[in-house]
Amino acid sequence: MAKLEGLKPEKVFQFFEMLCSVPHGSGNTKQISDLCVKFAQERGLRYKQDALNNVIIWKDASPGCEDLEPLIFQGHIDMVCAHEPDCGIDMKTDGLNVYVDGDWVRAHKTSLGADNGIGVAITMALLDDDTLRHPRLEALFTTDEETGMFGANGVDLSELKGHNLINLDSEEEGALTVSCAGGVRCDSLFPADWEAVPDGMRFYEVVIDGLRGGHSGAEIDKGRANAIRLMGRFLYGAEQRTGLRVAAMEGGTFTNVIPLYCRAVVAVPEDKASEFEATVLYDAAVFKNEYLTADPGLAMRTAPAAAAERIFSEERTRALLQMMVLAPNGVQAMSMDIPGLVQTSLNLGVVKTEGEGMGLYFSVRSSIQSQKEALVVKLSALCGLLGASFRTHDPYPAWAFKKESRLRDAMAKACAGVYGKAPGITATHGGLECGLFMEKRPDFDCVSLGPDLREVHSVRERLSISSTEKLYRVVRSFVENWE
Repeated sequence: MAKLEGLKPEKVFQFFEMLCSVPHGSGNTKQISDLCVKFAQERGLRYKQDALNNVIIWKDASPGCEDLEPLIFQGHIDMVCAHEPDCGIDMKTDGLNVYVDGDWVRAHKTSLGADNGIGVAITMALLDDDTLRHPRLEALFTTDEETGMFGANGVDLSELKGHNLINLDSEEEGALTVSCAGGVRCDSLFPADWEAVPDGMRFYEVVIDGLRGGHSGAEIDKGRANAIRLMGRFLYGAEQRTGLRVAAMEGGTFTNVIPLYCRAVVAVPEDKASEFEATVLYDAAVFKNEYLTADPGLAMRTAPAAAAERIFSEERTRALLQMMVLAPNGVQAMSMDIPGLVQTSLNLGVVKTEGEGMGLYFSVRSSIQSQKEALVVKLSALCGLLGASFRTHDPYPAWAFKKESRLRDAMAKACAGVYGKAPGITATHGGLECGLFMEKRPDFDCVSLGPDLREVHSVRERLSISSTEKLYRVVRSFVENWE
């Protein structure tokens, strides 16, 4: 029996559960892309699948609607794969274990992928509905949005006849998103200058976990702890007291996810072992107190570890920890025009030991291009001072607000008809693919909307059932009344 059987709208949740049945983390999208192709084939719809696993599906206008302007519905088919260690599935090969919890759909001990599987499922339900009065529908399903918008960046839009694109990748009921921040990924590598382990060193593993994490766009202003930053703060102070050396470190999953876990292996002089252990206990209590409200599950602990074969040099240990302490992180500027909107931020999302040393990986966002560039320069300058390499990659443009929009007006009318009031017109600090589409096709007009989603990119991700039902009514009304 299907886990979501009986939920309304039936087709939407049927297709959503179908999408959840196959693995579809970023970079692992062939199977879900093929599933979208199969969906089109079974309904006799024209489709195109490209080398990036993007899929475009076309459905001809219903009788009498052939002269209407086509509509493009868009979502991405990849997801962020967050999971608890004992989740019981391999997210590279297995589908998700979804279940209903009151008004919410969740996945057992993993992220749900409603960002953006629910948008894709809603689009599939529109394509599947032969009772719907509609213009030509063009569905655009993109890949690897979460790791750099690679699908949107590489997709060929030349065969799309529509100029009005509805992105279904927002996370708040009753809001129309009409602008988003731009962003860029930044990578730094700190050379280790590896050394043999001198005599008289004791190895410890230090773990920080139990954090809430979250989306580095949507939750960056929530005051949540960053496990990598806390690890850097602890190790920097402990290094000053004990002369410890770093041997290995890993933390975080994606640059656009606030890291909820970090693990380090360090070598401590034997005569400083007691002081190191005491420092762990002290800082664990300090961190717990600081984040009692934002991250009540925060925990830090240490245990003896197996001896490593090599460790960072003293100089490179200090430089790495200085970077982890000094690098800016979190909200850097709030909008002066839109109350409550984060304007500029960055997230230290991943740290990992590599062959030559330690890699630190950031996601930088801003709705102001010059502030984004200034933040990149700051990171670059800091890396230069501390002897680390630095590079940027996968930039994506901001999506600028359009003063006049027939699409926005029509969608606002449909929202008002379902929600009983005009929708909020808003901007998001998160990145949306609309900016890339409009860079490729300046003739496009875009709007983004979605149901209530909570804590995406985390194991607590959940999708509101009632909100999804209302959103589908909004979208269906919009399509049927499009002129």
